[in-house]
Amino acid sequence: MGKIIDPAVKERALRLIADHRQDYPNDTAMCQAIGNKLGLGKETIRRWLVQADVNAGSRPGVSTDAQAEIKALKAEVRKLR
Repeated sequence: MGKIIDPAVKERALRLIADHRQDYPNDTAMCQAIGNKLGLGKETIRRWLVQADVNAGSRPGVSTDAQAEIKALKAEVRKLR
């Protein structure tokens, strides 16, 4: 498991993405710049970006809410067995 990052840092990164996405030629350059600014790896920023896009419905995938529901249902199934 990776290191625990303050949720405020994640919120700041996502806010920077929302405010400055159009300023970069591509998402990789943006993630690198924001990661450098916040002292995080570009891959961490990219994963947050992808999940935020999924949650917003602009990218296919499983939303954070759906992931939590699936986890709870799996725990319930284990308990019932």
